[in-house]
Amino acid sequence: MNYDVAKKMIVMLLVFGLFLGGCQPGSAPVTRMSANADEQAEVPVLPPGEKLASSFSDARLTDMLGLAQNDELQLLIQEDTAEIAVVHKRSGQVWRSNPEERNLDALAAGINKDLLSAQAKLTFYNSLGQSSSVNSYTDSVAHQQVSYELLPNGVRVNYQFGSDERSIDDLPVKISKERFEQKLLAPLDKAGQRALKIGYAQDKGEDVYVRNDKALQGLQLTRALKAFETAGYTSEDLELDNAEHGIEQEKSGPRMFMVSIEYELDGESLVVRVPAADIHFPEQYPINSISVLDYFGAGTADQEGSLFVPDGSGALIHFNNGKVQYPSYQQDIYGPDLTMKLREVDSSEERARLPVFGLIREGGAFLGIIEEGAAAAVVNADISGKLNSYNNVYPSFYVVNKSDITLQASDMVRTIPKFQKKPTASDFVVRYAFAGAEKASYSGLASLYRDYLIQTNGLPAKQTAEADKDIPFYLKLIGGMTTKKHMLGIPYDSTEALTTFDEARHILSTLKGKQVSNIQVRYAGWFNGGLQHEVPDSIHVDGAIGGRKGMQAFNEYAREEGIGFYPDVAVLNVHSKKGFSPSKEASRTLTQEPALLYPMDPARLRRDRDRLPSYILSPHLLDDVTQDMLKALQPFELSGLSLRDLAEQLNSDMNPKKLMDRTGAQTAVTETLKQIAQQGIPVVAEGGNAYALPYVTGLTDVPMSSSRFKLEDEEIPFFQLVTHGGINYTGAAYNLSTYTDAREYVLKLVEYGASPYFTWFNAPNHVVKETDYDYLYAAHYEQWMDLAAEMYEEVNQANRAFAGSHMVSHEKLAEGVFQTTYENGGFAVVNYNDFPVQVAGQTVEAKSYVTGGEQL
Repeated sequence: MNYDVAKKMIVMLLVFGLFLGGCQPGSAPVTRMSANADEQAEVPVLPPGEKLASSFSDARLTDMLGLAQNDELQLLIQEDTAEIAVVHKRSGQVWRSNPEERNLDALAAGINKDLLSAQAKLTFYNSLGQSSSVNSYTDSVAHQQVSYELLPNGVRVNYQFGSDERSIDDLPVKISKERFEQKLLAPLDKAGQRALKIGYAQDKGEDVYVRNDKALQGLQLTRALKAFETAGYTSEDLELDNAEHGIEQEKSGPRMFMVSIEYELDGESLVVRVPAADIHFPEQYPINSISVLDYFGAGTADQEGSLFVPDGSGALIHFNNGKVQYPSYQQDIYGPDLTMKLREVDSSEERARLPVFGLIREGGAFLGIIEEGAAAAVVNADISGKLNSYNNVYPSFYVVNKSDITLQASDMVRTIPKFQKKPTASDFVVRYAFAGAEKASYSGLASLYRDYLIQTNGLPAKQTAEADKDIPFYLKLIGGMTTKKHMLGIPYDSTEALTTFDEARHILSTLKGKQVSNIQVRYAGWFNGGLQHEVPDSIHVDGAIGGRKGMQAFNEYAREEGIGFYPDVAVLNVHSKKGFSPSKEASRTLTQEPALLYPMDPARLRRDRDRLPSYILSPHLLDDVTQDMLKALQPFELSGLSLRDLAEQLNSDMNPKKLMDRTGAQTAVTETLKQIAQQGIPVVAEGGNAYALPYVTGLTDVPMSSSRFKLEDEEIPFFQLVTHGGINYTGAAYNLSTYTDAREYVLKLVEYGASPYFTWFNAPNHVVKETDYDYLYAAHYEQWMDLAAEMYEEVNQANRAFAGSHMVSHEKLAEGVFQTTYENGGFAVVNYNDFPVQVAGQTVEAKSYVTGGEQL
């Protein structure tokens, strides 16, 4: 085959791939629309709605209709603009969906000005994968394409975005001289010919006519479109002309979208719902994301207040902080989906574990709780002084994800988009819970969320407070690791012991001898090939660390000594292909490759693609694997279980034959956690995503700080304020953490009400050098034993009086000085400074703390 023929075939394949990548259908709730002008376009029809009548009024909102009210709230709407307002009766606070004086904003201009009047924004792709957006004001309300339907406790607003009018994209960029004159000019009258000659200029060098976009505006564009229509020019003609001149142009067709938002009052909350069944878009313009109420309650340039974001343990962004040079805050709830080819995630970035956000201002506050669709949600926040004069925080939701496929042959490279076959199946629901001045703080918002979780069974039952009960000491022991060895030049896998069961017993006995009590052991690397074990659908205890008999003896020892024993299991990440078929059992990416997770390189803080990856188990298989695992574990009569990844990560499966988006994966993971909890054994897990909280008794590696993004001003223990008293928790293991000062670590444990935590093994440190386990570079237990005992004694003395009590408030008293208060009246004041401070007549020494039974 000669080069020219081969090149032509490659071009044909690339074009065919582009067609497949750009023209995937939406889903059942998607209304498809034809791009052919000669066909009758099928478009979503705006529901007729009904005329709204006011049942009450508010003197501060004279242009609004009162639609619904209860003992706590009132809901009003402005019929011409679709903006809403909520009145919190007890505080008298008014919360608007859009800033009241937005028209006076001198900073906002153009589309940024329009966005201040919008209640929703849609970002969508064209067939080439290019992104654009529309909003409910510019593209719906301004064209009177909105209708209303009354609900029992509120109202439903239906928006139609865009229209089916043809645009300049329906006209060719270039057309040959012959076709221009014979196909277009010949059948037209003089007026039509004049319209085309204004809109197109002849390029005699190429013997073509080129579109003059500057001339094709307003009336001239209308006349040119009419002339093309009269000449019988179709979408097939457009494709022909584009192909002839090698022009990539997005497929033409009406950009019409439909979205509905429902507002209903529920007690002291406003529930906002975007029903998935009522999201309509043309198949050639899939919606990537929907944001809702971007400027709800937005703070003005002359107000004081803060935005609360769920970054790590939590963070505040103060109104008008002047950090206009830094990017806006944007973070996926529950961290990245590992089946998506997204940016490299910095390991130092904390996850957003809780699906919440909020705004605090003088006299009141609101907490946004994402009730449905949290796994597809992003929390966004920004300050005034950039695009407008407002400080705002709001959620957005992924509807259709996109990835890119790069095709290359010889000197030709083509990137084509690949879209998620079906949009996110979940409704998107946000509950806005309101508070008056008494709870207008991050502590107040945390109490709102904790109460909400308790009412909805989102937290385990409160722990029984026992006088002088010691706090947990968390310890992760590494049993074995699998390494490559060679025999007669033939490589094979060998499990090498780092801590045998007998050695683990010695370590624990030594700890107990140093007065460390309430020890909770996560034992990792004990079965099916060590730390990076095979799929846990069967259980074979590794002989290198003592085998089944060794484990049974250790289990009996732990029970007799009152030590919590939690054998560690990874379910979502499969480290070995033995007994596992990546092509059949791994989640698929959008490009239909098995989803991989490469180990972190601790030096470069990025994924190391030179090492062997693990695979992401398809969430479809979770139920079967879990049932097999639980059955295999029954003979061991365990009194606990450690879950490495079920509370840590959440991944979809983009296999088009069995697609499960991330919200479906959350349901599957939650059902798995329920199955495990039904065994009646305590569970300790890593991470602590909100959906896992009802099923655990302890958590390790919870966020103990924010990511400290430049836009943020303060990190706060919001996660701890919510969970303390219901779940025991700790952060990263000290000896593998970023802490270089043990004193700083102790102070943080006291401030955040947490327990000490270490990761150890018995072998010398050098055995993990230049292996896949070199991140355990400082885990030999002997060098840490004395420090761990000293640390535990101090932190236990400080925190045990607070065990089982909810954390009711946390506040910054001065720079580097913080007070944490508990429901039993206990408190801790921590001073991080290098000098003593005076607090309410008491001295808190440098790098120290005081605790007591009454608030200072």
